Amino acid sequence: MKTLFRSAMYTILGVLVMAFGSLVAPQDAGAWEPRKPVDFVIMAGKGGGADKMARLMQTIIEKHKLSTKPFIPINKPGGSGAESLIHLKNASGVNKDHTVMVTLNSFYTTPLRQPGLGVDISTFTPVGRMAEDTFLLWVHKDSGITNVDQFVKAAKAKGNNWIMAGTGKGQEDQLLTSFLNAAYGLNMKYVPFKGGGRVAKELAGKHADSTVNNPSEQLGFYQAGTTRPIAAFTPDRMELFPDAPTFQELGQKGIPVYFMQRSVVGAPGMSKGAQKYYQKVFSKVYKTSEWQDYMKKKSLRGAFLTGKKLKKYWAVEKDIHQKMLKDIGEI
Repeated sequence: MKTLFRSAMYTILGVLVMAFGSLVAPQDAGAWEPRKPVDFVIMAGKGGGADKMARLMQTIIEKHKLSTKPFIPINKPGGSGAESLIHLKNASGVNKDHTVMVTLNSFYTTPLRQPGLGVDISTFTPVGRMAEDTFLLWVHKDSGITNVDQFVKAAKAKGNNWIMAGTGKGQEDQLLTSFLNAAYGLNMKYVPFKGGGRVAKELAGKHADSTVNNPSEQLGFYQAGTTRPIAAFTPDRMELFPDAPTFQELGQKGIPVYFMQRSVVGAPGMSKGAQKYYQKVFSKVYKTSEWQDYMKKKSLRGAFLTGKKLKKYWAVEKDIHQKMLKDIGEI
């Protein structure tokens, strides 16, 4: 009887130890799953390239059941993306593992322009670079402008009354406007708005004279015959806009080839398990036919990057943007 009793006690103790151990032992990285809906923060307003990209990815994730919990898009465009950066930086507790963010190049420029934010992008968790977006110089079709020479002549004649609409202050759109002003001796007035969608509408409604929208933001108006691209900030002509030459092709060395990162990042201090989970989710998103079709239709380019390669990419791009901001007197 003592032997049987002792055996039963050992069995009970063993079960208790295993149960307790499962509560306190670190969760296996590959087994982590979100316990609540994931905050999918967007650094820009509704209707812009980042917003459209995030909502497409949300749809792909849901359609293909790539996550056990839904991704909830949340637009936080304030302060040229500062609102989003602070939100992600301050994520605490369970939210560290349940908050990811879609980035623009303000991921670099806003912390550089606003050091008081205390944001160090190297501390953010690399999830995945989904693409690099492109830029074109756009005008309204009714302006009669069909090439850069005509654009320069019209903008010079109008001086500071020529309105270039863009997204945010000290961000990519203002950088490109400053390069155009310097390269062609212009004095265009840059007017910032909260999202690329709003910027596109300003041009379509003739409340602005030009923009440097991404294709995805201006495409609807272009297809409707309302707006016209007259030059591209790319190394070669885009398949979607074959009549728009590149600034390099036009011999304008003062205008840089320029791309916008479309990446997903996690909060600083995100667990390894959560990071691995999101990397897997967005790697699968990238490979879907829906995402690949979107990239082709919107003139996006670039391979999927994650981990150390993505962090290295951030470091290089940060240095490039720091020099650009110094060149135009923003820092």
